[in-house]
Amino acid sequence: MARHGQHVSAKGPSQRQLRVGEEVRHALVQVLSRTDLRDPILMETSVTVTEVSVSPDLKNATCFVMPLGGGDSEKIHEVIVALAKAAKFLRYEIAHSTQLKHTPALRFLHDTSFEEAGHIDELLHRPEVGRDLVQDEDEDEDEEE
Repeated sequence: MARHGQHVSAKGPSQRQLRVGEEVRHALVQVLSRTDLRDPILMETSVTVTEVSVSPDLKNATCFVMPLGGGDSEKIHEVIVALAKAAKFLRYEIAHSTQLKHTPALRFLHDTSFEEAGHIDELLHRPEVGRDLVQDEDEDEDEEE
């Protein structure tokens, strides 16, 4: 699924892009789990890296992150800003912990997929939708007879 602001070809990302993205994600999680980050926001907040999307030329990586357990928009913004400030350090650490020939530049964005999934779930559990589903099932049964 293409995220907002991402350019994806009609075929989607290549196997190489997916493999590099997953390797960068694993390395980033390892770096963030260590406590050698100096930023107090990153030291006190557990960050979940949900996906890393790599550009076709493998030079840029968009890291979709969110604080563990969610949080208010101000907290999320603080975490994104702190990660952006630490991007060069994080790239350096990833370069030393992976076998990649070139380590992509890192960009951090808030992952909104959980909120979108919650919104869709909320819509599906509305009484109007349930009523429509029951009507559709009744119509299907009538057609079968």
